[in-house]
Amino acid sequence: MTEALADPQLWFQPGEEFWFLAAVSFATAVLSGIVGMAGGITLLAAMLLFLEPLVAIPLHGAIQLVSNSSRTWLQRRHVEWWILLRYGALLIPGGLLGLAFVRSLPPDATRTLIGMFVLLATWAPGLLVLGAHPEASDRNRRFLVLGAIAGVLNVTIGAVGPLIAPFFLNLGLTRQALVGTKAACQSLGHLAKIGLFGLGGFAFAPHLPLLAACAVCVVAGTWVGTRLLDRIDERVFTWIYKAVLTAIAIRLATTALL
Repeated sequence: MTEALADPQLWFQPGEEFWFLAAVSFATAVLSGIVGMAGGITLLAAMLLFLEPLVAIPLHGAIQLVSNSSRTWLQRRHVEWWILLRYGALLIPGGLLGLAFVRSLPPDATRTLIGMFVLLATWAPGLLVLGAHPEASDRNRRFLVLGAIAGVLNVTIGAVGPLIAPFFLNLGLTRQALVGTKAACQSLGHLAKIGLFGLGGFAFAPHLPLLAACAVCVVAGTWVGTRLLDRIDERVFTWIYKAVLTAIAIRLATTALL
């Protein structure tokens, strides 16, 4: 953990890292508003440049809870509750396994693991499901299994949006139902992650100013991104964010070597 963010004086004297992470929260929320995804994983990658994984992952979960729960609220009438209930059934058991695993890893190893995950999610997302075809699996069983896997990865990788996306295909969902239900599942995952880290002894209180600033920036970024949606060439924007995210991911993946 960096001294600036661990220091209780952060309540009164936020430093450069504080403002950088607030700005990144805004920028990644704009990104999600424009391209519909990738904001969460980009934010986590940027946070890991400054914070230890066991600090970045729970803080990232709190920030993303605000982002996903706001989308869930906007689409609350379209949320498919049968999916949410099955997805949430094994989140906690999976999270307990993941928490025990991530605590045993050196910080650089965790950064390397997340960096490799980000590279796959950016350039070869199909490889994340290891050749499986989740869209063809049983509708009920797929979300039970997905919840267990997401529970593990939520506390080790931190951002599982690109992994769970294929499981929502071939369900006949409207666009609103897909966005709302996926956001609800991710909100539940972040809520479980926050609870597990809290029970495990992580102190959120010293970071409340940072979390508050990032939460405001996330909401503002979502508002701006939504309004820029029709004014920006999505293809150009996507290539720019992929280039930036790739550079960050390579930096994380090679941390141990460097």
